[in-house]
Amino acid sequence: MVNPESASIQSSEEETNVYSVWALPPEDVSARIENLMNSLRSEFGGPQFEPHITVVGAIRLTAEDALNKFLTACQGIKAYQATVDHVSTGTFFYQCVFLLIHPTTEVVETSSHFCKHFGFKNSTPYMPHMSLLYAHISDEKKKQAKEIADKLDEAVNGLKFPITRLALWKTDTSDETLKSWEKIVEHDLSSS
Repeated sequence: MVNPESASIQSSEEETNVYSVWALPPEDVSARIENLMNSLRSEFGGPQFEPHITVVGAIRLTAEDALNKFLTACQGIKAYQATVDHVSTGTFFYQCVFLLIHPTTEVVETSSHFCKHFGFKNSTPYMPHMSLLYAHISDEKKKQAKEIADKLDEAVNGLKFPITRLALWKTDTSDETLKSWEKIVEHDLSSS
């Protein structure tokens, strides 16, 4: 007879979840972006989330595997610059309205490095971005949201900021409330 307690421990070790790797802007930039996000959310709805640039999209792994891959991939990665190109809109919930990030060599190579460590295969070319709004809204409303974001912070286009922190997040993409989303660990990048 199997001990039910040991069976549940074993199955939880093998349980997989969806994880993502995020590049985090500095606190002053986060506060500025959160103001934009809050304004758009009050007008168009949608869940609250931390400002971030997705480095690795949603990939299903065990908790131990995700953490090990993240910590291993962080070794040797140095802080880098990110630059906002402009406010843009996308075609699905998680890319509704966003800041398109200039795809510099550092930005793209960081994503490529982490994708290799995670065994993540992009179905489309990497498009670095920082989402401002997650929502199911019409193209007309997306256009309005973009115009509002452009007016609220005209100087956000061309904004440059350092990426000095990366984070591993549990991000069940089937949960559009984001209530189940949780930061697992954060890593400070060295500057030299």
